[in-house]
Amino acid sequence: MDLQKWQEQLLAKNRLVEDWLEEVLPGPELEPGRLHEAMLYSLFAGGKRLRPALVLGAVEAVGGEVQAALPAAAALEMIHTYSLIHDDLPAMDNDDYRRGKPTNHKVFGEATAILAGDALLTLAFELLAAHLPGAGVSPEIALRVIREIAEAAGTQGMIGGQMADMEAQGQQVNGEQLEKIHRRKTGALFRAAVRVGGLIGGATPEQLAALSHYAEQLGLAFQITDDILDITGDPAKMGKDKNSDLKNCKATYPSLYGLEQARIMAEKAVTAAITALGIFGAKAEFLKETALFLLKREQ
Repeated sequence: MDLQKWQEQLLAKNRLVEDWLEEVLPGPELEPGRLHEAMLYSLFAGGKRLRPALVLGAVEAVGGEVQAALPAAAALEMIHTYSLIHDDLPAMDNDDYRRGKPTNHKVFGEATAILAGDALLTLAFELLAAHLPGAGVSPEIALRVIREIAEAAGTQGMIGGQMADMEAQGQQVNGEQLEKIHRRKTGALFRAAVRVGGLIGGATPEQLAALSHYAEQLGLAFQITDDILDITGDPAKMGKDKNSDLKNCKATYPSLYGLEQARIMAEKAVTAAITALGIFGAKAEFLKETALFLLKREQ
């Protein structure tokens, strides 16, 4: 599969998720209208939507039904979006632009941005509980999916990683500490996306273990390439300013290892991710190409 074909498949998966979201989400005509408007502003602001696409890609890898995984894919995108809204706030990263548009708090104000993030997180779990059973997911698997996503978003996952990242600002951090931060802050949602896709698709324990290893290496590669792009990327393509990590005195892979070594580390992580997919054969082609894309990404 070449890059163009992968991008076409990514867009097709995105359309499935976005169509599902448009059907179930409240619009600005429903009170509180401004809050719903703020939620939709960030949720439909663009982006690659890798996490929901990974859910669907994992379902395909184990031979499951994509439609059954749409509630989980959509919920993960909502949780990711909430985290971005809060990350951009003045109390956190204090960013003015996200995906080439003014950040949520710049448009709606800080208080509404906080509530929009809170509402997206809460609604994500409401939709999981309401729609997984109707999509044909057994109660047992539905509970496992909800727990996986909750753990990935919580204090042992994304939120805990964000806290550790804040505490490390301006501090000397070694490689082990840096990896631990980002396995939670960035990697946890990637791992959850791939694992819940596998669970919904009926993965065997062996397949689930392989998907987990793939996701852990993918999350590491994503964070390393994200750190590199913060230094070398084109702001017009990234949709945000360069050197945000430097401005916030954050520990990054390039600052710890240098740009060239960071690139080598990203390549090794991608290779390890692809190797983990060996048991799936051609069914995991989308997941494989997603890993390779990280080495070429410009945003």
